[in-house]
Amino acid sequence: MPTRRRLLAHLLATPFSIAAARSALAQGIARPLRIVVGFPAGGGTDIIARLVAEHLHVPFASTVIVENRPGAAARASVDFVKNAEPDGRTLLFTPDFPITVYPHSFRSLSYDPLHDLVAVAAAARSMQTYSIGPAVPASVRSLADFVQWCKANPGSASYATTAAGGTPHFVGVMLANAAGLTMTPVHYRGGAPALQDLLGGHVPASINPISETLSFARSGSLRILAVTGAQRSPFLPDVPTMREQGFDIVIEAWLGAFAPAKTPPETVRALGAAIGEAVNAPEMAASFAKFGNLPAFEPPDRFAATVAADLARWAPVVKASGFVAVDD
Repeated sequence: MPTRRRLLAHLLATPFSIAAARSALAQGIARPLRIVVGFPAGGGTDIIARLVAEHLHVPFASTVIVENRPGAAARASVDFVKNAEPDGRTLLFTPDFPITVYPHSFRSLSYDPLHDLVAVAAAARSMQTYSIGPAVPASVRSLADFVQWCKANPGSASYATTAAGGTPHFVGVMLANAAGLTMTPVHYRGGAPALQDLLGGHVPASINPISETLSFARSGSLRILAVTGAQRSPFLPDVPTMREQGFDIVIEAWLGAFAPAKTPPETVRALGAAIGEAVNAPEMAASFAKFGNLPAFEPPDRFAATVAADLARWAPVVKASGFVAVDD
């Protein structure tokens, strides 16, 4: 039996222990959830990440912040999240190509997307656009026209991309191979400078996410010859797909969230469900549409299957191109 002194000491200590536990719990809840984006603020990925963050509610974080960590063509952000504590408070929000294309285009990559990360949720889908500018005659109105123009002007057969080794680069490779063309990719650091040179007539064509070309197409500044979706984009209903024009190329990009490997499965499921609620909020479709994206939620298991399938699909495309990315 405990002595009266020990019992009194225990009773006196108990309130303080409870208070300390409550304080520690409050501090844990007060810690924010960080959504890491590998591109500068104001870009397409950043905008969609912030829209999701505004509607995201998780039980173990009182606030959600978006943290931009650009560098090494988004690889720096993947490394950062890979090395973060697997407690569910750090997420990577990224387009597909750092996860599904880079493992094939870089000889040495500092991360393995299937082992260093865990898929949490897909949030949105979009497609690429194949556009031409004033360097190409107004008579060119289709991909077939553009292919013929390139064959007649081999010295001008080139296209701008938003990054070496990214999705737009390989869309161009696939079209050139399908058309029997030799085309030179001209790589830029992002969509803005690529489109600037396209509009200035310095490069004949450019391949960009639809979010980057919508406003220019609507103003008539450039001509979008094709989109890369399985079906026409609801944002550009008059623009045919590549497949409609005889080129069996279908590329639909996703934006999704990943957590560090070893994040507990129940935490991953909770985060996935929270992202699903945010993406499926009634007002989100209209918000996404302003930037050429469609809400396309996939829970962890289904998103993991999508990632694995896309990773396998890009391997032969990159290999056939002969391209090897150079570390920057």
